[in-house]
Amino acid sequence: MPFISLIQRQSDYTNFASDVPIVIDNGASYFRIGWAGETDPRVIFRNIVLRPRHKGTGETVTVVGDHNTTLLKYFDMSRAGPRSAFEDDVVCQFEIMEYVLDFGFDRLGADQSEIDHPVLITECACNPLQSRSKMAELLFESYGVPSVAFGVDAAFSYKYNQRLGICDNNGLAVCSGFNTSRVIPFIGGEPVYEACCRTNVGGYHITDYMKELLSLKFPQHVSKLTWEKVEDLKMEHSYIAPDYASEVQIFKQGGKEAEEKTRCWQLPWTPLPVDEPPSEEEISRKAALKERQTQRMRELADAKRVSKINELENGIKGLEFLLQQLRNFEEKDIPAFLKETGYTSRQEVESSLIKNTQSLRKLKGEQIEVEEKPDSLLAERFSLINVPDETLTPEQIKEKRKQSSLKSAAEGRQRAKQKRVEEELERERKIKLEEQRRLENPQRYLEEMHAKYKEIMEKVEQRKRLKTNGTQTNGNNNNGTGAIGRGERLNAAQRERMRLLTTAAFDRGKGEDTFGIKDEDWHLYKLMSKDNDDEDDYKPDEDEAELARISSRLREIDPLFLAMSSEPGSSVAEAPRSRPLTEEDFQITFGVERFRCPEILFNPNFIGIDQAGLDEMVGVAIRRLPSKGRELEESITNSILLTGGSCLLPGMSQRLEAGIRMIRPCGTPIQIFRASDPILDAWRGAAAYATAMQFPYQTFSRMDYYEKGEDALRRYQLRYNI
Repeated sequence: MPFISLIQRQSDYTNFASDVPIVIDNGASYFRIGWAGETDPRVIFRNIVLRPRHKGTGETVTVVGDHNTTLLKYFDMSRAGPRSAFEDDVVCQFEIMEYVLDFGFDRLGADQSEIDHPVLITECACNPLQSRSKMAELLFESYGVPSVAFGVDAAFSYKYNQRLGICDNNGLAVCSGFNTSRVIPFIGGEPVYEACCRTNVGGYHITDYMKELLSLKFPQHVSKLTWEKVEDLKMEHSYIAPDYASEVQIFKQGGKEAEEKTRCWQLPWTPLPVDEPPSEEEISRKAALKERQTQRMRELADAKRVSKINELENGIKGLEFLLQQLRNFEEKDIPAFLKETGYTSRQEVESSLIKNTQSLRKLKGEQIEVEEKPDSLLAERFSLINVPDETLTPEQIKEKRKQSSLKSAAEGRQRAKQKRVEEELERERKIKLEEQRRLENPQRYLEEMHAKYKEIMEKVEQRKRLKTNGTQTNGNNNNGTGAIGRGERLNAAQRERMRLLTTAAFDRGKGEDTFGIKDEDWHLYKLMSKDNDDEDDYKPDEDEAELARISSRLREIDPLFLAMSSEPGSSVAEAPRSRPLTEEDFQITFGVERFRCPEILFNPNFIGIDQAGLDEMVGVAIRRLPSKGRELEESITNSILLTGGSCLLPGMSQRLEAGIRMIRPCGTPIQIFRASDPILDAWRGAAAYATAMQFPYQTFSRMDYYEKGEDALRRYQLRYNI
């Protein structure tokens, strides 16, 4: 299975003798491998594995640690999330661990079939026997390693800094790693594992907590807040507050100090292009182009008009010739002659001639005077209307009925047309008067429009309330349950009709039915059928149309006007107008998040973990020491070493010292030192330890593994003072 990686393979593997140990710092975050005696590891990569498939061939490829992102576009990453072999700093997934070791030995330049060098590998404090035995089985069975040594990474870091003179023989190692944080006491240079303390909070939880907070704060930029980017933001901007409560108050009150402590991450943003005014040449070019287009359209319109004129002239000549022929026929023979022409009578031909003549004059631009048709022309068109039916034949009677219908329709269209013209003139007159009033006194006009809008709005809402709930003025109709009776949903006219019906039914039930004998009884039907609505003057359609017109008018003249919906109790009807995105919309600011996220190292309950913080862990580790004594405890607190990636956060030493002073007796000497390199000191300490003459005696050989089995690892423990 091929690897995809950016790490170059080492080429000097054969230059090292077989007795030179290979040193591995197997951390939950990074895997470091190199040679004993060197100052830096040869290969460093993230301790994760991906197994994507090729989109074309379906081949599975192993991606370990840092990879070439340009090649991953050819692979399906939807089902290949990053996987780690660790669960809370304990190796549990050894099939993943095998991929990591394969890749590490391959990048170091070794032949994976057999590793003929001793291996020193780090593990967590108090590592379970199951994990250690599986790791030994993997190294002995799969790689043929001659011997293995297991050591604690925090202990190697402490011993390395002890050689540099930073910490003493007695002290504490506070290691805040990727998944966990541990406190290990040292007495006489050896770790006291029965007194060590661990909490399941580390750098991973800080990053994950910050990613969650920023995603909630900026949901529109979730895709930009990748885990790797948030990790960089954490290491660049996070710090540990000396006093968390006081720091929160600073940001709660705001001010200059809070503004100075706020950081901003600017996302890629391209400003909208600014429309520059066109130059004179561009304006002239567009004007010339527009003029050419206008000329072309004008020429097309002229050609079309000329064609239409020719068509109408030919049609008029044909109609005139047809009328001349009709003069030679009698009236009764005209329908038979016009049967093939599509006309039915002489009047229809004359009407078509007049219509075509008017259209021709209109196209030629001549003045056309629209006059009402004279009575003589109407009499000729509808000649049979006034003729008695006795003097007409059956065909003429049918024609008479047809002419009557046509005349009624024509008169109706004429009346409707006249009404529309009058309404349009009246509307234009009102608009001119309204505009004139606005120009005379704009402020008064605006107040009147607002008052009118309010009045009509209340009227519409009142109408809808009455339609839904009734007037609620008739207290006798209340059903006693708080509900509204049917009578309360009726208007005054409907309630009156209901009263009349009830009265008539009541009188009928008294005895003999004598209803209808008197003429006054039949008057009751008239009252019941008559729609005496007390709100006849209310016209919902007209009021709603007027409300819409006033709203539109107010939006034009009043920029502060917000039209309200006609529904009772509703808010603004218009949706908020969108604005163009600016540079501030692509900024991620974080202030409280800078110190709130690292605070979980001292208060894990922030993320729902009910465990002790780093300062409490120091007190727990000191209380667990098998040998008690004030001098011993003071010597331990006088040499506290901070190691691990999370110890790089600013303010860690001050905050830890303040927390320890609160739980230790007054006057206890407390000195906290940070490792020379909190990340690489564990590997450097292990590399220096592997060069000692006594190191071969601290290893667990393959022969011992085959002879004694995994139970021998239970009694195996590395001694650091050699």
